[in-house]
Amino acid sequence: MSTALRTADEAPRSFRARQQRFQRSRKAELEYARKLRSIAKQVGNIVSGLAPNGVVKNREQLIKALNAYAAMIEPWARSVAQRMIDDIARRDLTMWSDMGIDIGRNLRDEIENGDTGEILRASLEAQVHLITSLPREAAQRVHKLTLEGLVDSTRAAEISKEIMRSGEVTKSRANLIARTEVARTASELTASRSTKIGITHYVWRTSGDSDVRESHKHMNGKVIEFKVPPEVEPGKYYHAGQFPNCRCYMEPVIPEEE
Repeated sequence: MSTALRTADEAPRSFRARQQRFQRSRKAELEYARKLRSIAKQVGNIVSGLAPNGVVKNREQLIKALNAYAAMIEPWARSVAQRMIDDIARRDLTMWSDMGIDIGRNLRDEIENGDTGEILRASLEAQVHLITSLPREAAQRVHKLTLEGLVDSTRAAEISKEIMRSGEVTKSRANLIARTEVARTASELTASRSTKIGITHYVWRTSGDSDVRESHKHMNGKVIEFKVPPEVEPGKYYHAGQFPNCRCYMEPVIPEEE
């Protein structure tokens, strides 16, 4: 294999085909978010049941209930996270398979047999922690708001409304986790398999819609070395798909075969 590099634009693969691979991860994100939002709904039910009208009658009981819920959902969280990771892993293998004509049978075998277990195990534990943190963060927020109400009685009505918004706040956090972690998992897996077989660079790709942040539009199409995170914004160094709310993805640069 020579050291010449072929970018995705030079390879016989259309933008639509690349977007279809990205859309598969988008489906994983939507399903993951739907599961996590069910936690937000239950958090809202717990808060409204133990803090009617936003008035916390028994702070310790409410916090205890939310923390108990967090502990109770851990097995479920592990199952949901595992399904998301399995889906991303299958998508990643499909991406490499789609590129099989370009990279050759031997290289494809290396990818399929490469050791990505450590990356996936670490991702699973991180996801379980994030999922179970949703009720715990709600408990911490209720605790903080209740203390503020005790200190400033003039804001009692406002604080009560904020307590009743606990489910809504958790829902927003759930959506953020889903979007960020699906992209991060996909990015880390692609990077791991690429470097395993000697691919050193990737092309930064955005989702190509109006929601792409300006700094990421600037990165679109740039060739990045896996070992060196680029400075995307002043003082902020990270790879595609590895920043909160980032929907960008990596397209490995395939070396030309001799």
